[in-house]
Amino acid sequence: MEMTSRERVKRALTFGRPDRVPRNLWALPGVWMFRKEEMEEFNRAWPSDIAGPAITFGRTGREKGDPCHKGVYTDAWSCTWHVGEDGVVGEVKEPPLADWSAMKTYKLPWEILRNADLSQVNRSCAETDKFILLGGETRPFERLQFLLGSEKLFVELGYATAEVRNLLAMLHEFFMEEMKTFAATDVDGVSFMDDWGSQRALLISPDMWRELFKPLYADYCSILKRAGKFVFFHSDGHIASIYPDLIEIGVNAVNSQLFCMDIEDLARLYKGRITFWGEIDRQRILPFGTTEEVRQAVRRVHKALWDPAGGVIAQCEWGVKDPRENIEAVFDEWERLTRGS
Repeated sequence: MEMTSRERVKRALTFGRPDRVPRNLWALPGVWMFRKEEMEEFNRAWPSDIAGPAITFGRTGREKGDPCHKGVYTDAWSCTWHVGEDGVVGEVKEPPLADWSAMKTYKLPWEILRNADLSQVNRSCAETDKFILLGGETRPFERLQFLLGSEKLFVELGYATAEVRNLLAMLHEFFMEEMKTFAATDVDGVSFMDDWGSQRALLISPDMWRELFKPLYADYCSILKRAGKFVFFHSDGHIASIYPDLIEIGVNAVNSQLFCMDIEDLARLYKGRITFWGEIDRQRILPFGTTEEVRQAVRRVHKALWDPAGGVIAQCEWGVKDPRENIEAVFDEWERLTRGS
């Protein structure tokens, strides 16, 4: 008997033998903007087992511009982004706290949470058999970069200034409130993120990461675990050095750039201890590879990480210019390899 999507994902997360690997496709905004018909056809053929709830976050009045189109926009945190290409996420070029004197008047955007409309979240959970995963603003390291600018942040962290630690504490208070808000809903899981890796290593020393950021993530996990939620975490880059820490604090599923790291070594150390939530190489193979190279990449991940008991979610990201046949090949190969295994 075929499982529901919710049961399938939960069994993958708890090593309870799902009937096949769960599917989860991410798509950049440009795919929906310029290839909507393709996207809809794909979703009919390969429906995801994971969905988001019906939720609207509050607005602050600081928002200006359009984040999906080429140009400049300002987000709810007063960070000004420059978008170089329609449908592709931009970069913060004008951080509001580039000078610490701005902290005298800066206010966190509490309206995002306090004016959020969560009235339909529980209903949307009840009306589907998909696994419902909710994500929001929680990304302390990246938000520090957006507020201060990357160069300033690394200098402040290096000198362990009181200012950066105070700002981090303020952000943590905000994100703790977000986690408590999400934990009180009926969603199955909650995700948070921070892009920690370069191509070859963590962006700061693992010791500094463990001192400053691991305790924050542990707090988020604790709130969610007490409420019976599954915890999902995403980071770009080479993050092999913090995998054991993520496992220790209770992260159930980690989405990381496997092809930046030694996949077989990750399997040797962590297979069976955490769920690998994707991915397939979106830097080279998905945009530029042949369908056979895509299938070979899936087979490599499958060989290293798959266990019929679970521990894997078939996830990949569809970039604006990625060939549709490559994305289809990801899920077709996973289906072939895991159905009934």
